[in-house]
Amino acid sequence: MNKFLKEFIDRGYFYQCTGKEELSKLLDKEKIRAYIGFDCTAQSLHVGSLLQIMCLRLLQKHGHRPIVLLGGGTTRIGDPSGKDKTRKILTEKEIDKNIKSIEKILRKFLDNDNSKTKPIFVNNYLWLKNLNYISFLRNIGKHFTINKMLTFDSVKTRLEREQSLSYMEFNYMILQAYDFLELSKKEKCSLQIGGSDQWGNIVNGTELIKRHSNKQAYGLTTPLITLASGAKMGKTESGAIWLDEKLLSSYDYWQFWRNVDDRDVIKFLKMFTDLNIEEIDKIKNEDINKLKIKLANEATSMLHGKKAAENSEQAAKGAFSENLDVSKLPAITIKAKDLTNNKLNVIDLVLMSKLEKSKSEIRRLIKGKAIKLNNDLILDEKLIINDELFEKKNLKLSIGKKRHTRFELN
Repeated sequence: MNKFLKEFIDRGYFYQCTGKEELSKLLDKEKIRAYIGFDCTAQSLHVGSLLQIMCLRLLQKHGHRPIVLLGGGTTRIGDPSGKDKTRKILTEKEIDKNIKSIEKILRKFLDNDNSKTKPIFVNNYLWLKNLNYISFLRNIGKHFTINKMLTFDSVKTRLEREQSLSYMEFNYMILQAYDFLELSKKEKCSLQIGGSDQWGNIVNGTELIKRHSNKQAYGLTTPLITLASGAKMGKTESGAIWLDEKLLSSYDYWQFWRNVDDRDVIKFLKMFTDLNIEEIDKIKNEDINKLKIKLANEATSMLHGKKAAENSEQAAKGAFSENLDVSKLPAITIKAKDLTNNKLNVIDLVLMSKLEKSKSEIRRLIKGKAIKLNNDLILDEKLIINDELFEKKNLKLSIGKKRHTRFELN
């Protein structure tokens, strides 16, 4: 089997493939271009998209060139796959802002220097915005049957639940197939990779390319990743695990990986780090906590850099100590002018930290003697935050023994 496909399988990325043997032969014969699409419905991706990003890295590792499709056009419609209701329609300005933010995140994970493998970023709005409806129906729509479209999970599930599916969303699968056709023509793309819920859309694309241009294209899907607890990857009780540091600090990102279920550690070392499979097999029986720290350091280094991972580990080690090095904690900036007029109280401060989102829960924690500022217990929920509380312009907030952050006075 081709080395790329073998590692794809060994790391747990494989779910389904069209023409697996033929694809393996193609990958042995030449370096190809393969694409993965990302909707731009938010300003950041979260770890639920990380498996697809790791697939892009693996393509580069084996000398292939990834194409990253940012769905500026299809985001205007919304992918119904896995959704039980229509997505919120975003403005063009919001979508453009999201595209820039997501591209910046993706570039952190990918090699942007090697001319043979550096990612090609494309926005499908470029070819979708000027489509002529009549021509599109005649040239592309004729290749799709309603009978078959109704069998795909993204459509069937919504209809079985008697949940509305707009005609706009129903067209999504045709547009995604058309994206593959355009990339086949414009960028010589021969493979699309996506999540298992995209299988129908991907197969549509390979068939459209075959019928329209008589070229062979392939589809490869990854499994849906869930945590051992059964929760969906990327979601936690405290919210999404974002890849943008503006939404989630490197320390909290590190903590997510450090605190994964014991049953997930080896699987995630294979899926979400660059460690060789052989190396993981050698260390798989080591102390589970050491393996969790290795996972956290490897995953965090990939996104935020090695220094951020080291600082997060040091901060975590000091989490149970009152001598915790505050400088290792993620910082939230407070402007001195915001402390004037005694308007900022301790509840507002905790809300700013995003360690808690509910005022009632914060009050409960204060009553339960679970909140500290600079290691001093807070008993008054009306405590006013002033510059005298800052030590060398730093103020440490602790909730319980594990959750810490710091505020920096500017």
